[in-house]
Amino acid sequence: MGSAFKRFCMQFCCCCCAEDEDDEEEKQPLVTPDPLDYFTREVQKRRDEETNLWSEPGDRSHSERDDDRTLYTLLQARNMTRIGSTGYRRLSVDIEAMRDTRREVRDKWKTVLENLGFMAEADSLLTVSAGASADRMRNAPAARAMLHTLHTETSIFSSKEPPPERYLFILDRLVYLDIAEDFLAKAKRFYPPTDDSDEEMPGLAINLPLLLARVEAMNGRGNDDDEEEDESEKDD
Repeated sequence: MGSAFKRFCMQFCCCCCAEDEDDEEEKQPLVTPDPLDYFTREVQKRRDEETNLWSEPGDRSHSERDDDRTLYTLLQARNMTRIGSTGYRRLSVDIEAMRDTRREVRDKWKTVLENLGFMAEADSLLTVSAGASADRMRNAPAARAMLHTLHTETSIFSSKEPPPERYLFILDRLVYLDIAEDFLAKAKRFYPPTDDSDEEMPGLAINLPLLLARVEAMNGRGNDDDEEEDESEKDD
């Protein structure tokens, strides 16, 4: 039936009727007509960026490190807090403060990479997904040694805590690209070690107990106290 119909089209119809299925596939538009596809990709991109903020890429529970556990606890507490309440606003401030600290460290890395000439590649080199695996690393010992040097001989990390594991994967890439030594030299020059008293940004080790205590106190009070605080603000 199919071959007979094709012969009929060849004799009596225009040639476009008799095109093969492969030709039909080639004429498929390169850009999907679904307008929601773009927004879906943007939402996924934002989710990936949020995932990328965690310190330990392989820790899907987000609880291995103290700062990861604290940030996760803050996010969970905010999800259970009424939007617009005083408690919600306080949690949002604490969450953004922790994220700003992580972004500032990332920006230091990006500055060094861009100074080395990797303006277009800096973001991709600094992207580490939650699925990163140590088994796929090519130069783990060299990367770990350099991470220790960066942590002890530069101020590229702002916390006294051990450096986030995610930067081990980034250094592994730099070693593979044969630019790790250049990166280390630039980092030492741009961000020399500073005394604890000279640090403008408080370390996460100082903030974590305060943030945890605040979350526990809020969980103990519940949302009723938030409503009372909102009412007191209105009276003022």
